[in-house]
Amino acid sequence: MAAIAALTFPQHPEDPACFVERLALSPAWCFGLEDEAFTLKGYLIAYPWPLGSIPPLNTLLGSLPEQGDALFLHDLAIHPDAAGSGQGAKVIDELAGKAVEARFTDIALIAVNQTTPFWQRQGFREEAPSAGHSAKLASYGAGARYMRRHLASAIWA
Repeated sequence: MAAIAALTFPQHPEDPACFVERLALSPAWCFGLEDEAFTLKGYLIAYPWPLGSIPPLNTLLGSLPEQGDALFLHDLAIHPDAAGSGQGAKVIDELAGKAVEARFTDIALIAVNQTTPFWQRQGFREEAPSAGHSAKLASYGAGARYMRRHLASAIWA
């Protein structure tokens, strides 16, 4: 995972310990993307997190917050060899379906590297983060955008 991250997010390096911790804290919301030979070609890491709040980049979380009312999509990384394969959109749809089943109403993320148009095609819209989170958003780099996908079908009687 760290090797794929280094290829896809060279301006946003994260320590391998951050990957290990996020996988351990939230294994149900993490996906590996493999090719036909079962070689890892990408991954998605998500975890419950308060909507509007931004987790720190390249920092161990220690634990997940008690009030994780949304899923935070921390990373979606596709190896350059698999770019354009449609795996990214497919795993996002899978994540959204599981989120609805688990009664989450939103998925949030930080778009970096001019990926806002990709995320818009996946149903995400740019929003301002909660008050006091501007500095954390800036830590993700110039052009970072807080985005949210509201899961409209997640209405329960």
